[in-house]
Amino acid sequence: MNLLTQGAPGPLAQLLSRAGPERRSRWARSRTRLRRDLAFVASGVPLHLLTAPLFLWATTQLVGLLDGSSDAAPYVLPVALALILVAGFGLTGAQRWRFRELCGREIPRLRFAVARRQFAYHWLVGPCLAVLELAVLALLLLAVAGTTVYAWEWLLPMGFRQAHQNYTTWSAFVMAAGVGALFAVPPAAAALVRLEQRIAPALLRDDKAEALKQRVSDLTESRAGAVDAADAERRRIERDLHDGAQQHLVSMALNLGIAKATLKDLPPEAQQVIDEAHRAAKEAIEELNNLVRGLHPSVLDELGLDAALSGLAARAPFPVRLRADIPARPEPAVEAVAYFVVSEALTNVAKHARATRAEVTVTRLGEILRVIVTDDGTGGADLAGGTGLRGLAQRVSSVDGTFRLSSPTGGPTVMTVELPCSAAAQ
Repeated sequence: MNLLTQGAPGPLAQLLSRAGPERRSRWARSRTRLRRDLAFVASGVPLHLLTAPLFLWATTQLVGLLDGSSDAAPYVLPVALALILVAGFGLTGAQRWRFRELCGREIPRLRFAVARRQFAYHWLVGPCLAVLELAVLALLLLAVAGTTVYAWEWLLPMGFRQAHQNYTTWSAFVMAAGVGALFAVPPAAAALVRLEQRIAPALLRDDKAEALKQRVSDLTESRAGAVDAADAERRRIERDLHDGAQQHLVSMALNLGIAKATLKDLPPEAQQVIDEAHRAAKEAIEELNNLVRGLHPSVLDELGLDAALSGLAARAPFPVRLRADIPARPEPAVEAVAYFVVSEALTNVAKHARATRAEVTVTRLGEILRVIVTDDGTGGADLAGGTGLRGLAQRVSSVDGTFRLSSPTGGPTVMTVELPCSAAAQ
């Protein structure tokens, strides 16, 4: 043990020090993923089952109309059919929201002309998926009940426990089955989520819009190439400034510092000139550092978005709470946009909001990187009120992202940015 603690840490000590945080990080990501999968499955049950009572109601009214057993059927049946029609399109919107918020998967908006696809999904596929979703939720309920069976035993009457002496043996079997079911819940929920992610986009799409979609895809790819080229040029300028001008300034400041410390017998005027030159060199280095960070911070390439945002939060003049859940790094252009959005947002908060604290949340949900910046300032921010926010919105739109701002007078201000990520980068 002393070999691991004395002197510089060896490879084994470094491996052990990294194992703990990595294991905790994987466990935290697994719990987050399980919560999202279960929320996705649970939210699908009412959406998939809503069509069943409407269908039964309409069928009952139709039968009553045909056999003449219901006098109200001629009036109620059109209402039932209208609700079925509204539900067919309303449920599509609800499913689009469900896939977007809980899976980060965008489903295109459908035209009225392709209603048959929506009704096929909601009336035929939806109930089948609801059965699978209920099965997963029932498995979870049984797993929780089985693993806590010994706690439930205390609710049994004393007479029952005395009459059934072997109930503890059965409880052990039930608990073992509950533990097994508990381990089966995460893969079952994940498999169902993957199944729905394949089925829903396949049905809820518009074939006639494929050509337009391909054209948009080509234009998006072309613009992405231009954005990547601009980002590469910023990186080159950052490297040139860091390795060239910045090094010369550092050398000059070092020489001036040496001259200031060693040349004590100079006239006061010359000493003042050296002091001012030394101070100006240090200020120039600081300004150049800010310029380099504004172009493209090197820590973003080396350590990723989480570490770069941690540096921003540490340099802010007020407390900033940072929460980042980025299981896989997005593309460099998307990382750069997310970084500059947070950087500019915190700068605006420091200059204009008179806030005492801020919160930055960065989460990757499937193919969406969501950035939320919140502050407790005075509010009143407006996209039309200045060039800074418009510049942020334009930078976000350069990668097909969305920019939303809520800033009522009196606060709080909430900035939400969603940036698309490539599925291959996950």
